[in-house]
Amino acid sequence: MHFDPATLSIYLVTDTQQCVASGRTVTDTVQQAAHQGVTLVQIRDKEASARDFLAMTLEIAKVMPKHIPLLINDRVDIFLAAQLAKANVAGMHIGQTELPATTVRQLIGPHAILGVSAASEETLLEAQNSQVVDYVGIGPLHDTQTKKNAPAGRGFEAMAQLRSYTHLPAVAIGGITASDLPPLRAAGFNGAAVVSAICKAPDPGAAAHALAQQWRTTAG
Repeated sequence: MHFDPATLSIYLVTDTQQCVASGRTVTDTVQQAAHQGVTLVQIRDKEASARDFLAMTLEIAKVMPKHIPLLINDRVDIFLAAQLAKANVAGMHIGQTELPATTVRQLIGPHAILGVSAASEETLLEAQNSQVVDYVGIGPLHDTQTKKNAPAGRGFEAMAQLRSYTHLPAVAIGGITASDLPPLRAAGFNGAAVVSAICKAPDPGAAAHALAQQWRTTAG
């Protein structure tokens, strides 16, 4: 799949517990958000068994619009299993404690999308120099509770500095809301990854629409 950096603009990272607490399945949340402005979806669930993660992935893939990339967080086995099942999965996003990006690229093939979390000059340059990474995720912007042991929020100035270390497309993450989008775009980010802003929202479709509108109005 050809990677278009524009698909990073409104990037949904799923949180199963938040969706369930809001009275919806992850699939329902994704389906509503994907039809109202989300441009990319990453399925993330650190607690699910491999079987449950795969079942959720296959269910979400069935309801996803074909033009929106669906990525798997960390689990190469789930990505490969979903591919075997002919599911419409586009690639993976991995963190610094997962398999090396060069190894993951060999496993998932040359055409799958590969994103890497990187939060220092060293890791950003490593991702860039690997020549196998399509984009980087940088954060957290704000303090966040959606990821265990997440570092403290860095703030806009530090995020802009980190963005300057790489020419790879970059998405910001970490407690992001609609009001954060203008300064992130001004800092050169290609998009914003959100979790709670959609997964916790009473209406995920309306939340996605508001984020997409805010991103568009900051263009230019």
